[in-house]
Amino acid sequence: MFYKDERLALFIDGSNLYAAAKSLGFDIDYKLLRTEFMRRGKLLRAFYYTALIDNEEYSPIRPLVDWLNYNGFHMVTKTAKEYTDSQGRRKVDHVVLFSGDGDFKPLVEALQRQGVRVSVVSTIRSQPPMIADELRRQADNFIELDGLKDVVGRPTREGDDTQTYELN
Repeated sequence: MFYKDERLALFIDGSNLYAAAKSLGFDIDYKLLRTEFMRRGKLLRAFYYTALIDNEEYSPIRPLVDWLNYNGFHMVTKTAKEYTDSQGRRKVDHVVLFSGDGDFKPLVEALQRQGVRVSVVSTIRSQPPMIADELRRQADNFIELDGLKDVVGRPTREGDDTQTYELN
């Protein structure tokens, strides 16, 4: 559940979301994803986490990373900082985590202790499920990725193993 006046932040585990969407037979359109969560609340930031090798001449993920950089996503390659306003208050009410990795459970617990609501987006409809049971149970809300397919998805490209992106 989302509230229109809620300040949102998206945290996307790139490789995990890619694998979950691929297991369900679609690719993520990141422009549509960002638009969908702007509709659900006041989207402050969208972070996309991925591994890049700096000295690699070409990486198949580089075009996606470049597109995300130019279209409102913040690429994270170093330790995150806590953002507060001039009075020391947190700026986020609700975190949407796109990952199924159980290693995020302690982070979800820490955010909840600070009064932040946490929604986790992944899938239980793949075989095996792409979300750790303990992460799904810890989240305030679980959003089934397959349920977002018509809103943020597009068909996969035949024979394409790289993450796709929209150039518009």
